[in-house]
Formats: sequence, C-alpha cells, structure tokens
Amino acid sequence: MSATALILGATGQTGQQLLQSLLSSSFYSRVGEYGRRTTALEKIPADLQDKLEQHTIDFEKLDTSGLNAKPWDVVFITLGTTRKNAGSAEKFVKIDREYVINAAKEAKVSDNQRLVYLSSAGANSSAPFLYPQSKGLTEEGLARLGYKDTIVFRPGFLAGTDRGETRVAESIFGTITGFLSHFSNSLEINIGTLGKALAVAGKLGSDNLPPAAGATKVTLKDGTSYTVIGNAGAIELAKLDL
Repeated sequence: MSATALILGATGQTGQQLLQSLLSSSFYSRVGEYGRRTTALEKIPADLQDKLEQHTIDFEKLDTSGLNAKPWDVVFITLGTTRKNAGSAEKFVKIDREYVINAAKEAKVSDNQRLVYLSSAGANSSAPFLYPQSKGLTEEGLARLGYKDTIVFRPGFLAGTDRGETRVAESIFGTITGFLSHFSNSLEINIGTLGKALAVAGKLGSDNLPPAAGATKVTLKDGTSYTVIGNAGAIELAKLDL
C-alpha cells in the first residue's frame, strides 16, 4: 500500500524535515511541494528527485494554483509565520490563518483525503493573545473543511532550527527547555523528530495511532472533531518505522 502526499510550507524549518521524511519513505509514492518558494533541487538526493513534483503558487490566486488538479491522499501543512516577520497583525492573520485554510480548502477534492497540520502548543481560539488564538482558529477552520481525517500537532519549543538570525529570548528559552527535556518530553522537540512524526501520522491516520501518541479528540460545538497530538506524543511517533 502506498499514498501520495502534498506539502504546503516545505521551505520552513520543520517543513524541510517533513519533506525529507516523505521523500525517504517507501510508503509515499509521490510528493507534491506547493508554495511561494520551492526547495532547491540540489538539496534533494538525486535518487529521490523523480518522486518530487514542485509548483510555485500565489496564495492570493489559488484558483490558478493547481492544488485541486489531483486528489492527494494526505495533505500536510507546515505553513506559518510570526507577527514580526509578517509586519503587522493583519498580515500575520492573512498568512498564518487565511492562506492555510484557503489552500487546504482548494486541495480538498475528494472525501477520502487526510489533513495533517502543524499548529503550536497552547493553541486556543479563545486565547487573549494573537498567536495562540490564530492557531486555535486555524485548527477549527481546517477541521470544518470536511476532510475524512484531520490531525493537528501541537509541539513545544522547536530545537535544531537555523533561522539565520539571533533571538536572545528564544535562545535563553531553548537552553531552559533543553535542560528540562531531560526530565520531561512535553517541552521540546527536535525539528527532525517532528518532521518524521508528521509523516508517520499521515501514514497511520487517527484510527491507527498507537496509545503512546497520546492523541486526544477535540469536538467543537457544531459536532466537528479532529485529533490533537502533543509534544510527547510526537516524540513517540517518530520512533516508529516510516
């Protein structure tokens, strides 16, 4: 058995790791990378390049993106930004929420597709702060699109990133979570581990997740539900064969 995978956000820190996991897995027979930018082919092993299909798209013109040209079995979304990088709260919401939901809607062309979204710890649509509120609203918006199975990851601090810039507060926090991770696996996760966990979840689906994943079901007021996997569960999933 095999499946095809679509990834949005493959040039991001975690997205790069997910892309490598998908391409390296024999389960995923075809991988489509769609985004404002795509991965340079020299970063992809030569023997895996034929497996990859790349498309540069404009998130403001999704009707010409080709996202709905074929029914990808699993749609992965690791697309996101920060308010600082976006430039304003309005632009942050557009990229972090609107682009994500609209692209997922465009990519849904059958009732048998699975959706896997990278959110964040603390995501809550009722949160008073912009970032966790946006993540929570995005989760709920994606769940309501009608995918057969929607899985959301809420990781803690992402270790192993290389953003090419110095973030003092983040560096200090990373040092703290790195130390505490020796005592708890709920605070920090390496992006390589997270990338593989996302790919594994896409392969297994909610119904076949092992107990170690610690998956929980979130049910909204309208009856819509989706699966949430936390930091500790992601670490455990990454231990499985892909």
